[in-house]
Amino acid sequence: MKLGYTILYVTDVRRSLEFWERAFGLARRMLDEKGLYAELETGPTTLAFVSQGYVRDMLPGGFRAAQTDEAPPPFEVALTTDDVPAAVERAVGAGARRVLAPTKKPWGQTVAYVRDLDGNLVELCTPMS
Repeated sequence: MKLGYTILYVTDVRRSLEFWERAFGLARRMLDEKGLYAELETGPTTLAFVSQGYVRDMLPGGFRAAQTDEAPPPFEVALTTDDVPAAVERAVGAGARRVLAPTKKPWGQTVAYVRDLDGNLVELCTPMS
């Protein structure tokens, strides 16, 4: 087995897709004609967005959506970059909320956190060497 997709449940797929394109410089792979599903070019593992309304109707018992006014959900999407401070500024300029400024970790990696428009946690970090 291998990881194929990370899918974020979002309030507005088109809005999230456009935000992630602006904030993180990712290219659009596709947006379905109904605006319920979209994908970004992110390498071997696809980052996708699905409408919360669609998922709510599909999953028995529903789900718990990320909230912008609560602690972040118990997962993150990590994006690697050689310039974490610039990536943070770009994301914040596009509407992301700053969570943790770039911090040098003991193992040498620089890590920062922002939250997207739906409250999902995004790690911006240098690649592991």
